[in-house]
Amino acid sequence: MSTENIFVTHKPDPQWIAVDGFTLSHLHPASQPHHKLLNDVLVNIRDQGLPDISTYPVLTKFLALQCRIGKVKHALEIGTLGGYTAIWIATQNPTTHVTAIEINPRHAEVARQNVKMAGVSDREEVTAGKRPKFGFVYIDADKMNNWAYFQATVPMTLPGGCIFVDNIVRKGNIMREEYQEDDGVIGARTVIEGAGQDERVDAVVLQTFSEKSYDGVLMAVVK
Repeated sequence: MSTENIFVTHKPDPQWIAVDGFTLSHLHPASQPHHKLLNDVLVNIRDQGLPDISTYPVLTKFLALQCRIGKVKHALEIGTLGGYTAIWIATQNPTTHVTAIEINPRHAEVARQNVKMAGVSDREEVTAGKRPKFGFVYIDADKMNNWAYFQATVPMTLPGGCIFVDNIVRKGNIMREEYQEDDGVIGARTVIEGAGQDERVDAVVLQTFSEKSYDGVLMAVVK
């Protein structure tokens, strides 16, 4: 399920788009039960005027499968925007309850619309608060606060649970001298360095090339 025809503001390498399109056409084809629903969620996010920063489909399915592998009962997303990733997790994991935090009232309103449309209101909560304890956490909010969110969620995460932080590589800018004063780069480097010194977790960064951009995620497993 490619977002290529829904959002056109990004201009990544055409080969990345082709690879995502080919792999998704076989591994998440239109015959999948929630294919159209997830596409409709993206369309509504666009039509409601929200920014084009939803996590791309390959990564969202990867995250949903991580929840399945871990038999996660409670998942937390910080920065849900229009609810796309949280809905992926909920629809792919019928026994998982998702708490999605969004401080922007307009974004939260659209997320609630999408949750209702997806039929997962009984298992998904869009809130401005927080709930313990989680087997899975996805942080995709304002990047300068990456480390604050990370520190806050480690005690809220079960041992063996995973914390993912998105947009960590930032097109490689974390290694470019001219971008070292950029807020996003500062936030990314801070959480990488902090996680490396945090004895409560074991972490790794995975670079990603997708239909949206060159970026990456940090994955930390709570000890």
